[in-house]
Amino acid sequence: MKLWDKGIEIDDSIERFTIGRDPEFDLYLASYDVVGSIAHARMLQKIGILKEEEGNQLIKGLKKILQKINDGKFQIDAGVEDVHSQVEMMLTKQLGGIGKKVHSGRSRNDQVLLDLRLFFREEIRQLTQFSVVLGNTLLLQSENFKDFLLPGYTHFQVAMPSSFGLWFGAYAESLADDLILLHSAYEIINQNPLGSAAGYGTSFPLDRKYTTELLGFKNLNYNVVYAQMGRGKTERVLAYAMAALAATISKMAYDVTLFNSQNFGFMKLPDQFTTGSSIMPHKKNPDVFELIRAKCNRIQALPNDIAMATNNLPSGYHRDYQVLKELIFPALFDLKDCLVIAEHVLKTVEVNDHWLNDPRYQFLFSVEAVNKKVLAGMSFRDAYQEIGKEIEAGEYKDDPNIKHTHEGSIGNLCNKEIKLKFDDVTARFDFEAYLVALNNLIEKA
Repeated sequence: MKLWDKGIEIDDSIERFTIGRDPEFDLYLASYDVVGSIAHARMLQKIGILKEEEGNQLIKGLKKILQKINDGKFQIDAGVEDVHSQVEMMLTKQLGGIGKKVHSGRSRNDQVLLDLRLFFREEIRQLTQFSVVLGNTLLLQSENFKDFLLPGYTHFQVAMPSSFGLWFGAYAESLADDLILLHSAYEIINQNPLGSAAGYGTSFPLDRKYTTELLGFKNLNYNVVYAQMGRGKTERVLAYAMAALAATISKMAYDVTLFNSQNFGFMKLPDQFTTGSSIMPHKKNPDVFELIRAKCNRIQALPNDIAMATNNLPSGYHRDYQVLKELIFPALFDLKDCLVIAEHVLKTVEVNDHWLNDPRYQFLFSVEAVNKKVLAGMSFRDAYQEIGKEIEAGEYKDDPNIKHTHEGSIGNLCNKEIKLKFDDVTARFDFEAYLVALNNLIEKA
């Protein structure tokens, strides 16, 4: 069944190729397609395109389909092109001619635009929620281990003293900044494209502000051509934000695998979070963080993948956009998994505070020695040269007693301020507004 069927038989191989994996990914859009249709039906009822009773019957039928989706009993039948076709077919079977009226004043173009906006909006809510949970765990661990020193490296060479408090807190603050970018994507996505039809509007007197209100959007994509141009742009801006989150998690995963190795030994994953070797009985591998690293590295390529699929297209709809689902849907699911699993493991990780006994770190506090001489009145350059000569002559001895007091240093982590960053950016999302609107739409329909 196709919404555009005009009685012409399509070649089977062409049909399979053009439908592609849409039925697979459209299942994730099913509930949003029905909710969007409920809002559209209410609007058609309001402007008189649907009679009161017709609108009520359509909405009742749509709610039955929504219940089927929520119960896990919805499917896209063989031979049905997409979720939009399936829903309209089910309505028509229920209601006859009335079911055929639901598509008045819209196109599959703005229908899928709307479904994706509603879907992405909820995915962003979940990404934000999981990022905050991970950020809170990192801040908690930062406080738990704030007095545990850790070697800092530059060029993979032992450089200066750091701490586990600094390490955990650094990734927490990075996540807070990533959420700023995610919020920017949310602001672009949280605009209503419904009513743009095929990208050029319609002669029906649609009330687009009414559907914007019903669906809990913050604003409206006013220009109908621009609304259609949102396909591809929406995915790309979200992909940039996802890539930023993935970059933070990937770098953190690299650190964990490095710190967990025997050559470093700064951190130990609990045994239940490691895997073994088929040949080496002593092995306890950090596979979980290696997979997190690989998945997040792939997500960092997502903006480029989307650009390569869309950047040479003119305005208007093109079937090229269909492949974007195959790119961004799995990436969203992988990123959420990575955030959840990373938090699950890091809240139980063990740290090692005995590494200072290793002679490889004998010069870790050399900068502290330079600073002590500067505080005693010597110029920095003279102090630097004096300590350098002591090191070369084998006369230098480390003093691990350090005092860092400035903001964001070992002795002043500023974790409360980082938590305020989280609170500030998460408050900007205002997810409650759309959740309440959708609940009202469904319950009062």
